[in-house]
Amino acid sequence: MIMARPTLIRFKILLPAICLTLLNGCYEQHSSTESLCESYPQICAETNLNDGQCRLQRTKLIWQRYDVLKNPADIEKYKELKFTYEYQKCLDYAARIEPTNLKERKNNRAKALIASYRSIDRLNKELAHSTDPEIIYYRLTQGDKSALRQFLQLEGKPALETPELQLALATFYTDKDKEKTIQLLKHALELYEKGQGIKPEIIQSLATLSHQTKSIDSAYLWARVGSEFGIPVASQEKLVTYYPMPEEKRSLLNDKAEKISKAIQKGNFKARMAK
Repeated sequence: MIMARPTLIRFKILLPAICLTLLNGCYEQHSSTESLCESYPQICAETNLNDGQCRLQRTKLIWQRYDVLKNPADIEKYKELKFTYEYQKCLDYAARIEPTNLKERKNNRAKALIASYRSIDRLNKELAHSTDPEIIYYRLTQGDKSALRQFLQLEGKPALETPELQLALATFYTDKDKEKTIQLLKHALELYEKGQGIKPEIIQSLATLSHQTKSIDSAYLWARVGSEFGIPVASQEKLVTYYPMPEEKRSLLNDKAEKISKAIQKGNFKARMAK
């Protein structure tokens, strides 16, 4: 028993040293962005740290760069790219502001803005051959023609089984096959889990496409679902004018819309509910 205490003390003293030598064995703790920048100045370089403008966007970007440093996966780089775009947008506005005292401050903002363009260019090049479906769709929206073929090849595969990517796929078919677009949008709603925020474009598109295909009951139904979610589709007065029907039928569709909206919110929606 006499020897146990010093042994335990030595163990406690050695533990921090052991943590420093084990890769990912212990996690670094940074209480502020400033401490993070002191440890990793490269992720804070050319971000105009001492400027009060764009503080929130800059902070998000720096911490995301730290995440990329620890895990350089494509999806983490894509997050960095999105945060860089947000930072760049803020800088673009801030660079036009005339500082009251220091001209140097405006020059630093301009330098940070130029650096953000370089970062975006670098990240786009690094992600040019990514196989992540979200990144493929991003490249498609940026005019990468090869990305369209890659994205469509993923149709029907688990990689696209998210509400956002089903919505993205549906946009491709909007002018080509409206019925297929409607089925894809319904499937997107099936993929929502309880508590997830619903993209209003899905319900708005279902109402619009149903109207275009002259599916009066469906158009009214999805417009009412939109109302349940607070999505502006059309007022009840306008819906009554657009879609004349017996009040008994209208009442049934109103009840159905309420049930569908609750099912979506609970993550229990099935496309057959909207037939």
